[in-house]
Amino acid sequence: MSEIRFDERVAIVTGAGTGLGRSHALGLAARGAKVVINDLGVSTDGQGRSSEAAQAVAEEIREFGGEAIAHGADVADEADVADMVAKTMEKWGRIDIAVNNAGILRDKSFAKMTMADFRKVVDVHLIGSACVTHACWPIFREQQYGRVVLTSSSSGLYGNFGQANYGAAKAAMMGLMNVLHIEGMRDDIRVNTLAPTATTRMTEDLLPPDVTKLLAPETISTGLLYLVSEDAPSRVILGAGGGSFAQTRVYETEGITLLPDDNTPEAVAAAFAQVQDPAGQAELTDAFSQTRKYARKAAEAQGLPLSWTD
Repeated sequence: MSEIRFDERVAIVTGAGTGLGRSHALGLAARGAKVVINDLGVSTDGQGRSSEAAQAVAEEIREFGGEAIAHGADVADEADVADMVAKTMEKWGRIDIAVNNAGILRDKSFAKMTMADFRKVVDVHLIGSACVTHACWPIFREQQYGRVVLTSSSSGLYGNFGQANYGAAKAAMMGLMNVLHIEGMRDDIRVNTLAPTATTRMTEDLLPPDVTKLLAPETISTGLLYLVSEDAPSRVILGAGGGSFAQTRVYETEGITLLPDDNTPEAVAAAFAQVQDPAGQAELTDAFSQTRKYARKAAEAQGLPLSWTD
């Protein structure tokens, strides 16, 4: 396989001042990309503001001969993001890659969590990802080329105590990806989701020392580089950590169909083991795949003709 390169490509990487974002940015730059290092410079819970981290990474890239600029946009602020995109276009005339990595944590059990903390985490992760991608989208369409990565988490895909806000935001990445994948297909805009487990400043206090060594950000960024490459897939959730990579998929069981006279809560309860039976389960590729499935099964069960076919 030929070497994956990003020569003449321009990438925006959010949250790139530390941890995973820094690793992603350095990896892109090492393979030829011009990189915008975005970082608001806040604490892990979103407090404060500083340009030092972003400037340091940009300088690190320039020192090894790469091209980079720093920008301290708040990803959830449309005006800030618009300024970042405008300055990128002024500098390099194009944007090819948007890596949405910026994030904060405000962990508490749901009973003790304030709605302000819930909204803030959703704003940074979900609204921030949408803001950056939305600002780049017209450029991608005009170029007939774009690569987007959203960052999810095992907390969003599988759950984690004390992270209702974070988990909700991270689960939302799948829905955003699925729709943007469909809407971007015509213009060669490919959209994927990275679900990393890494040692970062948000996780280092939660992991034992031997584990932190195994889960270095650099072991994950290789997968990120593939997801934003020219030959990238689209609509993939890539789990990554410690050099391991796996695809997360959502399947729907074949399920049951109840006739109108039998469609009662008791009937659903009685057949629930069959509802959960994984035999014949399938991955659905869009919302209407499920609609067509249910309409077909209902028509077949009642012996009715159906003009709408798979």
